[in-house]
Amino acid sequence: MTDNIENILDTKEDACAYPERLTLRKSSKLRHRTLVQDLFQKGKSVYSGPLRITFRALSQEELEGSFRVKIPDLMGPVQFMITVPKKKRRHAVDRVLMRRRIREAFRLQWSPLRRMIQKDPAIRTLSLGIVYLHTENSDMESIYAAVGSALTKIRKKLYPQPKAEDIC
Repeated sequence: MTDNIENILDTKEDACAYPERLTLRKSSKLRHRTLVQDLFQKGKSVYSGPLRITFRALSQEELEGSFRVKIPDLMGPVQFMITVPKKKRRHAVDRVLMRRRIREAFRLQWSPLRRMIQKDPAIRTLSLGIVYLHTENSDMESIYAAVGSALTKIRKKLYPQPKAEDIC
């Protein structure tokens, strides 16, 4: 019985029938001090609504230079961190709420960016730092729109489309 299930799941036709899982794994968490420091020192920023997203694309050589011994395990193609400053949102309940909303909006929209990074041999990992800037809580719809807009801007900065004038 289990052999039949494994055979069914191994076929390409059936594998394509299952949708991609929209999960955030441990490998997508930006947690190394050197990567975070370099992200905010050397990264580029994009503003969208109540968010500022700082990003930095790292090649294999740059990533190896960031660590003393070797690249740690569980380094995903896209790593991110979310920050809601205490200066902007005084109550911990509000900071946690905004972090959860941002994380959920990011989880639902990060798949196209991740696939592009995985296909690009020049980029080993993309580091993202998401900072919430407003002094009031934002609703989920505005957070979702802001995250989507920011990720689109990042894709356009990483992979600029050639203009029609440049082609001719």
